Amino acid sequence: MFPLIFPLPPLPPLPPLILMPQTRQAKKALRKSQKKAVINKAINSTVKTLVKKSRKAVLSNDGTAGELIKTTIQKIDKAAQKGVIKKNTAARKKSRLMKSLNKSQGPKA
Repeated sequence: MFPLIFPLPPLPPLPPLILMPQTRQAKKALRKSQKKAVINKAINSTVKTLVKKSRKAVLSNDGTAGELIKTTIQKIDKAAQKGVIKKNTAARKKSRLMKSLNKSQGPKA
């Protein structure tokens, strides 16, 4: 198994369902989709937190904003690669982050 980049929370108990799957395949598909939902939620949360931290660092003219944005972009790319967020959403988030960073640094001489 490959090492996971995002920290994963423990799996919560399965929520009660109104209609339970009947076949073995359907039961397995339900288990898989619920595990994947938890993992995707963790990845989404990590990306959102990093984007917020990056924006805050840019606004406060923090010297580490460039490094923070670099790691944020890597996490956004990884999330898009895994299919957690769409490709265009990832591109839009990265573009806006870089635009704000470049704007805060001022014109280059």
